[in-house]
Amino acid sequence: MTSNRNRAIAAAMGAAAALGLTVDDAIVLQESNKLAVRLLPCDVLARVAEERIKRWAEFEVELALRLAETGSPVAALEPRVAPGVYVRDGFVVTLWTYYEPVPSREFAPADYAHALERLHDCMRQIDFPTPHFTDRITDAQRLVGNRDQTPELVDADRELLSNTLRSLRQAISARGRPEQLLHGEPHPGNVLRTKKGLLFIDLETFCRGPVEFDLAHVPEEVSVLYRSTDQQLLRECRVLMLAMVAAWRWDRNDQFPNGRQAAREFVSELRAALSGAPFSTHLPRWTDT
Repeated sequence: MTSNRNRAIAAAMGAAAALGLTVDDAIVLQESNKLAVRLLPCDVLARVAEERIKRWAEFEVELALRLAETGSPVAALEPRVAPGVYVRDGFVVTLWTYYEPVPSREFAPADYAHALERLHDCMRQIDFPTPHFTDRITDAQRLVGNRDQTPELVDADRELLSNTLRSLRQAISARGRPEQLLHGEPHPGNVLRTKKGLLFIDLETFCRGPVEFDLAHVPEEVSVLYRSTDQQLLRECRVLMLAMVAAWRWDRNDQFPNGRQAAREFVSELRAALSGAPFSTHLPRWTDT
């Protein structure tokens, strides 16, 4: 998104203004493959992405509306405008409530685990069309298998990622654990600390699978507090997550800050995990798609 940053900001401001909101300034809060912008003085959070993901943005908006009806701990859409996905100058813009962050250095593990349990409970209450978690594995396998798309990925690491993705896909599916609607990436970077408690954001990664797939994205001190889990499956999902995110960071079109450095760190962490070492990667820095 970096190369189109100014256009993306202008698209967010223009879309909000066209809906009757007062917009004089914009503050970039996060920039990777998507842009998060605080619009002022209307105080709205705009999320901006390339128009090619319009379908996923539409799903995210609809899912947010459905989850709001269940009292889910998720960020709310901006109530002053009609919920929707607004297309402007090649970008899709969605408008959300801006939450003033509550100062704190870290999340209390018990609060984090409880919020994720609440989210999963609420997700079980709705029937929503979703991709399967294995679809995300397929996307990662496609990247690893395409040298033109991942030209900097060396052969040894390409083989490691390919073998890991294939074997863990088979192993996890064979366990036959119950599946449900999931967030997809509930890592600390997708959690807000607000006066209303912890709220999850970035719902476009939703999928269907075992809850251990979601738990693989949270710190270990959080996952151990989550009610009944299959610990062996959780470890397999953690290793799978490392392989998938490493693949995404090697994508030639990836715009995540310092993405190649992240890719190398993930591959190194993956090798260590496969040898039985404990996990040490700091998930919040690197797991965004």
